[in-house]
Amino acid sequence: MSWNIHRAIGMDRKFAPERIVEVVRHHKPDILLMQEVDRGVPRSRRLWLDHEIAKACELPWHSWAQAHVLKVGSYGNATLSRFPIFKRKHLDLTITRKKRRIALYTRIRLPGHYKDFHVFNWHLGLSALERQKQVHRLFRTGTWKSLRKNARVVLGGDTNDWRNLLFHKAVKREGLHAWSEHRRRQHILTYPSPAPAGALDKFFWRGPLGDEHIHRSRMNLAKVASDHLPLLAEFELL
Repeated sequence: MSWNIHRAIGMDRKFAPERIVEVVRHHKPDILLMQEVDRGVPRSRRLWLDHEIAKACELPWHSWAQAHVLKVGSYGNATLSRFPIFKRKHLDLTITRKKRRIALYTRIRLPGHYKDFHVFNWHLGLSALERQKQVHRLFRTGTWKSLRKNARVVLGGDTNDWRNLLFHKAVKREGLHAWSEHRRRQHILTYPSPAPAGALDKFFWRGPLGDEHIHRSRMNLAKVASDHLPLLAEFELL
């Protein structure tokens, strides 16, 4: 599950992390990718939101990477997991003087499977050219290059890709798959949450993963809890 939680500030401008928790607990994801997650910021009661949500949702393994430092506190991306996270890395995707952007890489050990699960949780920039450069930058990192071609890999998060160009312009060349970019399915709209018009949140994947199904949350509460709707991906481990 991937969700830009907007610092747990909903469409009614209320800070209510309990709404985020209720939506996550309803869907019961094994792995949760979140963007715009506060730590120590006054607007969110100085809470470490990744810790609060992980504890409330019984996701014992979690990792966080800082994207922006504020006057008090900071915010970034968080990956929460039901299974052990035994490796993590913070990847800087910032392009020149643009707003700082990151990807959080986690390597997750799946019980009963000898192949680990490699997860990249990113939040990309606002311009198409910037996003393409950010993807190319990620693919040039040692973290990405060290992955075997048959590794289970998922990239997920808020891409800000309004025109759905990212897959063909930058992602496809690495052998990744997508849900709707081949035009046989409709794009899954997730933003803005009350009346979605853009498919900003996306999953890309490769490796022994099958019977995939991508869909968005249809909970009424999710339409209020954040300005994005959660995006869910189900895979069979082959």
